[in-house]
Amino acid sequence: MKSTHYQAREPDDCGFIAYPESEHHVWNTLITRQLTVIEGRACQEYLDGIEQLGLPHERIPQLSEVNKVLEASTGWRVARVPALIPFQTFFELLASKQFPVATFIRTPQELDYLQEPDIFHEIFGHCPLLTNPWFAEFTHTYGKLGLAASKEERVYLARLYWLTIEFGLVDTSQGRKIYGGGILSSPKETVYCLSNEPEHLAFDPIEAMRTPYRIDILQPVYFALPELKRLFDLAHEDIMGMVQQAMKMGLHAPKFAPKAA
Repeated sequence: MKSTHYQAREPDDCGFIAYPESEHHVWNTLITRQLTVIEGRACQEYLDGIEQLGLPHERIPQLSEVNKVLEASTGWRVARVPALIPFQTFFELLASKQFPVATFIRTPQELDYLQEPDIFHEIFGHCPLLTNPWFAEFTHTYGKLGLAASKEERVYLARLYWLTIEFGLVDTSQGRKIYGGGILSSPKETVYCLSNEPEHLAFDPIEAMRTPYRIDILQPVYFALPELKRLFDLAHEDIMGMVQQAMKMGLHAPKFAPKAA
């Protein structure tokens, strides 16, 4: 597991996490800026979730506030975790309908991009769609499958997660929109992913599992679902059978330069 210089904040005995004013200010900068950027670009289901969550703009939300909404809508919760967690813990949490949230926020120096998922990425990027039963069902199934998968199978599942939950697009009657949390929490990628620069492919789970990715660049290729409900349908298909097929077929050649050593 990689190391991080970020330290997750601990709650007090009542479960309240105190953040310094400077960190509330970072949250305010991020959320006000990103709400403008996602206008006309985020899918309706995500926007509905944002409305349900009613996230504060002037301060970092408490996890209990988010839980109240998630539990009422889909039975999910967020779980406080340190900055980085092992795969095993990640799958265990998802399998028990808990979404991991690291209780730290990026520094002003890393405002536009950081490799570790912080509280803004998790709560603004992912939690709105956890109010959606289709998305919630897929995420829950994914956790259960990951828990039972071998180390090699998990690598293929990770690609599926990356190209759906993190960096997925969806075709709608209003045009192509974003549902992936990795995109929706990044101003640059929100604009870039819908431009003509990257490649857009129709979603195919086996193809997604065979597509290499890098976490530190704008994605060269995105998969677009025909509708968000496709994730719910996929949750009821033989995903592990697809993993076996993808493993037999092997990986596609990467569409990006190798990372400089």
